[in-house]
Amino acid sequence: MSVGRSERWIPAAAVLLLAIVLATGCAASVKKEKKETVRIGVTLYDQYDTFISELMNCFSEQVQEKQNSLGVMISLEVMDAAGSQSTQNDQVKTLIEKGCDVICVNLVDRTEPTTITDMAEKAGVPIIFFNRELVAEDLERWDRLYYVGADAFQSGTMQGELAAAAFQSLKGADKNGDGICQYVVLEGEPGHQDATVRTELSTQALIDQGLELEKLGYAIANWNRAQAQTKFAQTLTQYKDRIELVLANNDDMALGAIDALKAAGISREDWPIIVGIDGTAVGLAAVENKEMYGTIYNDKEGQAEAMMNLASALALGESLDDLKIKDGHYIRLDYKTITAVGEASDSGDFLVTR
Repeated sequence: MSVGRSERWIPAAAVLLLAIVLATGCAASVKKEKKETVRIGVTLYDQYDTFISELMNCFSEQVQEKQNSLGVMISLEVMDAAGSQSTQNDQVKTLIEKGCDVICVNLVDRTEPTTITDMAEKAGVPIIFFNRELVAEDLERWDRLYYVGADAFQSGTMQGELAAAAFQSLKGADKNGDGICQYVVLEGEPGHQDATVRTELSTQALIDQGLELEKLGYAIANWNRAQAQTKFAQTLTQYKDRIELVLANNDDMALGAIDALKAAGISREDWPIIVGIDGTAVGLAAVENKEMYGTIYNDKEGQAEAMMNLASALALGESLDDLKIKDGHYIRLDYKTITAVGEASDSGDFLVTR
């Protein structure tokens, strides 16, 4: 029996139709598939650092807000490296093995990110470094490495300008009337970019503002309030009331200087001008009660929000176009100058001069 042309093509048409139906079904199932849980790992250089602790509180709040707005469960695991880079490397390895979609790293040693970045690239897990900035060449080794933080150069310059304005305007700031600003520096950890830059640019800003300087003392206090108190107490013993200005790389060290002044029984009117950086809760309180003249506010709320927006976009495969990423890797937030004589901010939480 012969088979007609139309009858011969029926099987082929059926196969084609079946293929279309199957393809459409697969596409629909892919489209409907939605990531139900985002896993974010965080490792901190030191969970007891005052600023880092406050930043993580802000980040936890952002996790809750993002979870509510996206309707996606966000699992957050935070680890403390306690100042050990090898411990932090192991923590990143563990977070990768646990299936984290993104890992946020507050580097212990900014010059030693290679082990972390190599593990992350091999596993295809993006890394968001934050607060402690790594060397630019290391950040550029892979296109899924990012940094969220502020510009240390800006903080140093702003601190110096704030200190210069105080010394030039406050009655009695020049205690001996010699026209020279006698100052002391309390610096963060050795070799840390933020510490070095803040020290160098704050003193340069003082010079640029027309001040003649005499450095009476310099001490490394590793961002730590207790260490700063001990170091500054030693300086007080040597120079007593000759100190006219204290430049502290962060608020905790500025507060350490205040603790030393109180312990020495020095009357408030004989204190030097003290300025810090970070705008921590305790630092802002010291500014409000005028124990510390001012601080340079490090926008922890803005950094936490930027980290969360970037982390969720990376985890969910969303566009990064609206996240204001510079040079493919950087999100930076500006500092603000805070004094007790400034104008209240919109939130009323602190006093901003600019």
